[in-house]
Amino acid sequence: MKSFDLNTLDGKTAHAHLLGAIGPRPIALASTISADGEANLSPFSYFNVFSSNPPVLIFSPARRVRNNTTKHSLHNAEQTKEVVVNVVNFDIVEQVSLSSTEYADGVDEFVKSGLTPIPSEVVKPFRVKESPVQFECKVNQIVALGDGGGAGNLIICEVLKMHINESILDSNDRIDPDKIDLVARMGGNWYCRASGASLFEVEKPLSTIGIGVDQIPKRIRESITLTGNDLGKLGNVERLPSDEELEDYCKGNSIQDIFSSCTDGLEVREQLHQLAQDLLSDGKVEEAWKALLCDKLNRI
Repeated sequence: MKSFDLNTLDGKTAHAHLLGAIGPRPIALASTISADGEANLSPFSYFNVFSSNPPVLIFSPARRVRNNTTKHSLHNAEQTKEVVVNVVNFDIVEQVSLSSTEYADGVDEFVKSGLTPIPSEVVKPFRVKESPVQFECKVNQIVALGDGGGAGNLIICEVLKMHINESILDSNDRIDPDKIDLVARMGGNWYCRASGASLFEVEKPLSTIGIGVDQIPKRIRESITLTGNDLGKLGNVERLPSDEELEDYCKGNSIQDIFSSCTDGLEVREQLHQLAQDLLSDGKVEEAWKALLCDKLNRI
């Protein structure tokens, strides 16, 4: 493994390593307005939500690496203390990328990108009509992280009003991850699309106290079949199946087929681990545990 002291690298290389390693990064399409009333629109992938009460978003217009200049979005936020953060989905990603062009002062990125400005309700900057979610914000604070090229400027925004397009909501009025179809930045020219097969669920260990990977029997923990993710799922249960539950489960055809077709204990164990991995892929964690523990009933 190569190691780097980022402070000794040239700015371009350090920037590339950081952005290549940390991702995907959500994109804030920030709409601002100057003190003279000129609209500005620009995307930033140094962005996330940091609080829900109060609702706070932070994005960072970093100083340009190549010449240490600052961006219009930063100047406008300093002057007016208002911004609209629009989320970016797949339908508008090419137009959003175009809006990142470094046009001269006075050039309207709404016009250049073809995105539609619509009036906000509580702040002066425009919202982006095509964005599925828009946050009208006041700027609470701007924190400069340095004065050299690549240094960030954290714009800490409190959400005053949030707008959600009804077309991305599910039957419970929650945002559907497939319908919102968000995109995010990777390194270089690369993006990723957060929908379809790239989406998966991980059960949060909030309502239960999992036994932890350390409590998984060694013969399972050191499996050559099961992955770290598999072990994480197995460790997120509160208890293991009882011997009575195992007795019943081992009478099933799938287990009996494994016992009858394998020639030795090692082969049985490998087959049980493969079965358990298939069950884990289907979200059947309790059943996977039963399959894994069948070998302790001295049937092999």
